Amino acid sequence: MVLPPLIVTALLPADLHRWATALRTQHFPPERNYLEAHVTLFHALPPSSEREVRAALAGEASALAPVQARLSGLISLGRGTALRIESPAMLSLRDRLAERFHGILTPQDSHRPRLHVTIQNKVTPAEARTLKEQLEPVIEPRAFAFRGLGLHLYRGGPWEAAGEFPFRGKGQGA
Repeated sequence: MVLPPLIVTALLPADLHRWATALRTQHFPPERNYLEAHVTLFHALPPSSEREVRAALAGEASALAPVQARLSGLISLGRGTALRIESPAMLSLRDRLAERFHGILTPQDSHRPRLHVTIQNKVTPAEARTLKEQLEPVIEPRAFAFRGLGLHLYRGGPWEAAGEFPFRGKGQGA
């Protein structure tokens, strides 16, 4: 039996998650839309590291208050469109986790990500440009706070939820 890779996400607040999932449902090719809105921090950690990953996520989450962020607009993915997320604090947290996971990161996960929520992907560049132009006037920047970290198992299409680690510390997040 082959064990699935682990995916780590930053958990959006419920209202932003519902709204972004609705955008994704509306604009993502339905035959490829297996997931709700999410912000991926790590795409494929080895399944053999699950105990270490869980301990790292639990430790960080228990010490941090919700992590401040900002939805600042849209970004082009070339063949898709995404909501741009800015969060120096989340990137700092992600850097600490990446340092802890040194030696088990894939080439993709070795690089600092551009935080985003994909709302459309695997379409033609023209379709992606059209959606971005259509949505730019209606996407309003807003501040929010990530509510925790999520752990998922990649099973080819849909992800299997494997744990949530809510931020429950005092003071400033990350």
